[in-house]
Amino acid sequence: MFFQFEADFVDSLRCIPMVVRYKLDTCGVKLKLSHWHQLSLEQRQYLTEASCETPTEVSQYGEKLQNWITELTGKPASTLSVPDLPDWLNANQIPAQILTELNNKLPSLESSGITLTQWQSLTPLQRFALIKLSRAGHENRNFLLAIKEFDLMPS
Repeated sequence: MFFQFEADFVDSLRCIPMVVRYKLDTCGVKLKLSHWHQLSLEQRQYLTEASCETPTEVSQYGEKLQNWITELTGKPASTLSVPDLPDWLNANQIPAQILTELNNKLPSLESSGITLTQWQSLTPLQRFALIKLSRAGHENRNFLLAIKEFDLMPS
């Protein structure tokens, strides 16, 4: 599944799509864009389509990816710690960084802009995308596009 805000690069898979970034954070692998570019189109397609939900799938996904990166570069990719309850799986609390970014992008909003009910209606992948697109220190150019795509814009 690709998002509309990724339309400018998903056909060629020149950038790491959000669905793959979600799986990387799920299995704890920090994949550099340079690593992504070294993978074949078939490998990138596999990483996009492969299931990474059950503990076995998560383990297999991470192992396969690490094997590929090791074959290509001589060493595995860095690893990330995986929290027990990542923010994108916590439907009961909107991360402050999202509200801050929304406030920065749409300062005229009188409320938080996203209600808890709206947050809960999002899929984990959509919540993950908003979290990634609202990180401090990033250009966040697709944040408002995602807000619109996910029908979270105030009327």
